Amino acid sequence: MTSNCQISVIIPLKNEEESLIELHDWIVAIMNANNYSYEIIFIDDGSTDNSWQVIDQLGQKNNFVKAIKFRRNYGKSPALHLGFDAAQGDVVITMDADLQDSPDEIPGLYNMIVNDGFDLVSGWKQKRYDNAFTKNLPSKIYNWTNRKISGIKLHDMNCGLKAYKKKVVKSIEVYGEMHRFIPVMAKAAGFGKIGEKVVQHRARKYGESKFGWDRFVNGFLDLLTITFLSKFGKRPMHFFGLLGTLLFLIGFGFALYLGSYKLYCAYTHHAARLISERPSFYISLTCMIIGSMMFLAGFIGELILRNSPVRNNYLLDEKINLK
Repeated sequence: MTSNCQISVIIPLKNEEESLIELHDWIVAIMNANNYSYEIIFIDDGSTDNSWQVIDQLGQKNNFVKAIKFRRNYGKSPALHLGFDAAQGDVVITMDADLQDSPDEIPGLYNMIVNDGFDLVSGWKQKRYDNAFTKNLPSKIYNWTNRKISGIKLHDMNCGLKAYKKKVVKSIEVYGEMHRFIPVMAKAAGFGKIGEKVVQHRARKYGESKFGWDRFVNGFLDLLTITFLSKFGKRPMHFFGLLGTLLFLIGFGFALYLGSYKLYCAYTHHAARLISERPSFYISLTCMIIGSMMFLAGFIGELILRNSPVRNNYLLDEKINLK
């Protein structure tokens, strides 16, 4: 069964007042030219300029414009989380608000989802207009590392221009800074048909980039997190319990050997060093302590998993055309 809305366009933004009207009009022109039913969902991530006033004006003249305003800045992942939750379209398309993503790509992305059967299609900006050192180089390193660790062969994992089947965005939870790894989360959720489309990257028309080298460091740590969670997030005991048990058994084996050897020397009246003077005693003690701690970490992880609090609670200021 399909909904009455074919495409939901989700646009997270912060301080992009100059570009919003042009972006809105461009998207509407594409939708009308292709006879798509649509909705545009702006997520204002704590803007301090007039972005919300501009969005409010757009919502008054176009009922297909919907919007949510955070009371403060939370980040792109929380913005996408609320956008995904609100989206009603059969195909969900995300793009940035700075006009570097072209709405002309919408028909092609839509067709790859609907006609070619992809679960997720990620844009690939082969030619970029960003600063080569502060953004392009970190992106290349980040994407190469991501491909090696995740096994997903995308050239531009963090491209803001993506298209999804509706059931994909309703099956994953985006939080923290995990928007960089939505394809990884989608794959872990069982959506294996992930494609890529070469898309146009336009030079920034207004403002300046808000990202740089820090996203490589943060992104690498987040990649390790999401890789671990995708494999052991629902069963932490399988990781911590197994590793803890192995370490404890190694330490216990050392201790058993030392104890047995001491008893043997005492029984045969051979001279033997004190156990506390042997390095292997401290190795065995350390292994048993760390093993016990890791086993307990797995056990506590299981308890937390069964009583996990809601982690996507955000303070909202206003909404437009949304209940």
